Amino acid sequence: MRECKLLSRNLLLLVSEVIFLSRKLGNIFVVNLAIADLVVAIYPYPLVLTSVFRNGWNLGYFHCQISGFFMGLSVIGSIFNITGIAINRYCYICHSLKYDKLYSDKNSLCYVILIWILTFVAILPNLFVGSLQYDPRIYSCTFAQSVSSTYTIAVVFFHFMLPISIVTFCYLRIWILVIQVRRRVKPDNKPKLKPHDFRNFVTMFVVFVLFAVCWAPLNFIGLAVAVNPDTIIPRIPEWLFVSSYYMAYFNSCLNAIIYGLLNQNFRREYKRIIVTICTAKVFVQESSNDAADKMKSKPSPLVTNNNQVKVDSV
Repeated sequence: MRECKLLSRNLLLLVSEVIFLSRKLGNIFVVNLAIADLVVAIYPYPLVLTSVFRNGWNLGYFHCQISGFFMGLSVIGSIFNITGIAINRYCYICHSLKYDKLYSDKNSLCYVILIWILTFVAILPNLFVGSLQYDPRIYSCTFAQSVSSTYTIAVVFFHFMLPISIVTFCYLRIWILVIQVRRRVKPDNKPKLKPHDFRNFVTMFVVFVLFAVCWAPLNFIGLAVAVNPDTIIPRIPEWLFVSSYYMAYFNSCLNAIIYGLLNQNFRREYKRIIVTICTAKVFVQESSNDAADKMKSKPSPLVTNNNQVKVDSV
């Protein structure tokens, strides 16, 4: 019972640390991106491991559809959140006077809800087209590129090319402003970009670049398959498709590493979370040891009764 209370207390501390981190950075979209990356770990990945161990999918049609749905939810949610972060950084750096009005607490919450609504709307057509199927090459239920050429082209355009274009525009505008600020030599021209703002921008820019690099091969393969499936599908080596697929989903593991390497605030908060977890773990161990010592030091009822009998007999 005590360990359950300590576990719940530790969980609350961890959640409070995450909330504190999101408020401190002033950007709820970063936490939202982390949630999108974690979606695949909740349901799809355990099923993929099961299919790998069993060398096939034995969980039925329903679980296949749900697993593919959550995978798509994570992927589309990630790219939409990266787009939202890029727009947020663009407004913060290039239109700083309007930023507080555009990204108030209420508006930011509405933007987050809008991102997830668009994500659900974007993934729902897969259930009607029948494009979520089990692929034995990757041991998972995922989007089948050869089901509908028109739908595959629409997916590549709206879920990858259009968001990448928006993000590229936002970051190009930010880089232009950065170059202009650094070229100013007059003392009366104060730079509009603070050092910590620049570091945060670099962090999210690296996140975007790695996302584009990791997901580009799989999307280009899908686009080629959609244009001419009968000719392209036989020519794509299995190792190329499998490599591009796992490289794309490996991207979900990279964001936390990037935050830790490039952002001092994240490194500091990571340390605080680790210290909190370790402290709670040590406290649980000490409490367990104290309870065991008390049980050992407590005299048994038999010994107590024997001693009492001896005293009475004397």
